[in-house]
Amino acid sequence: MNGATFDVRSHEIVGMIGPNGAGKTTIFDLVSGFVAVDSGRIELQGRDITNLGASERAAAGLGRSFQDARLFPDMTVSETLAVSLERWVNSRSALAAALRLPAVFDDEERTRLRVHELIELMNLGDYRNSFVRELSTGTRRVVDLACIAAHRPVMVLLDEPSSGIAQREVEALAPVLRRLRDEMGASLLVIEHDIPLISSISDRLVALDQGAVLTEGAPADVLGHPDVIESYLGNNAAARERSGTRG
Repeated sequence: MNGATFDVRSHEIVGMIGPNGAGKTTIFDLVSGFVAVDSGRIELQGRDITNLGASERAAAGLGRSFQDARLFPDMTVSETLAVSLERWVNSRSALAAALRLPAVFDDEERTRLRVHELIELMNLGDYRNSFVRELSTGTRRVVDLACIAAHRPVMVLLDEPSSGIAQREVEALAPVLRRLRDEMGASLLVIEHDIPLISSISDRLVALDQGAVLTEGAPADVLGHPDVIESYLGNNAAARERSGTRG
């Protein structure tokens, strides 16, 4: 990285754009704790998390999706969401489970209710009993987002959520991402190459190139910035056309 500095405010969706090799995924790896920081600092809700491990950052409220949704193909959607909630279950005693103690029933009921909430939140009602292997790529992406939402994150990092999915599913993705923000109160930082999608959902865009922030601001302002057109949109006529810029 080259001194990239920016923030994501509470309940805000920030889109991150830039050419391949600009440093977008590296930033996600640094923020997630998968790559060590050698200078600078990372804060989550004012707390310095620079020296925390990836699991500690997740426990602090940081969630992340990947381009390839890592789900179990032979589980139903409901089962997948129940598994994602396992870390929040209070009763972990094998003896308690074997004896079917009241605490186990309480945990099972909480899990059942939370799975129902997540299915309603992400509009997955038609798929609750479907196996993951039967789902389209776009629907699997929504299930992956629901698994992230299960942890009640305060910040979610989304790496190209529209990658590999059909255009009609891309169009359906925008309201899902807004619901994550509006109904969960989470902030979202989104890497996305689909310019119409990212500009429609983002409060702000951050444009990167060669590990540095070129500019940030309202989507229309960033997409019309000369440096962004030159570095990112300028060599991609289709992207320039979709963004509404000319040059």
